[in-house]
Amino acid sequence: MGSLKNHILISMPHMGDPFFGKSVVFICEHNTDGAMGLIINKPFKEPNLNDLLEKLYIDDDSLLSLSVDIYFGGPVLLERGIILHCADFESEGTIGISNEFAITSQKTILKELQNQSNMRHKLILGHAGWSPGQLEREIENGDWLLQSTTQDFVFEVPADQMWQQAAGSIGMDVGDISGIGGQA
Repeated sequence: MGSLKNHILISMPHMGDPFFGKSVVFICEHNTDGAMGLIINKPFKEPNLNDLLEKLYIDDDSLLSLSVDIYFGGPVLLERGIILHCADFESEGTIGISNEFAITSQKTILKELQNQSNMRHKLILGHAGWSPGQLEREIENGDWLLQSTTQDFVFEVPADQMWQQAAGSIGMDVGDISGIGGQA
């Protein structure tokens, strides 16, 4: 299996995991050392966000002043913020994913975002990680479907419609699936 970087994973309906059920995950890195991705369709809900920031000892008002949704990116390093953004914007510490996407985790980008109102981005806390071969096994077991993606999908589709739209775009009728997993 080649690199899954710059693709999305769509969780199958039988996945009942509270973190990954009905998730859409953007894959930022995939190689022989494992994989790293960001759940892009699960915004934190108010007032839980303020409680979460307090529990994580994040007292940075610049997060809340951005007036954007803050997303749950996965259970790993929840206290660390990552900005998924268009690759045509570059800041200190920007890591290119592809010609279309990049990530930045430096705090200085928060101030830059306030001056870049037209830059499409998502602010994400935490990420998902897989050990070597783990993600490939999960795909083979039928836990995930893999699909290429676009900036319009990642940044413009409302979070509450993302999973169903992604599943439907590859022909899966989520209304007809029994929710029972297994292998044939």
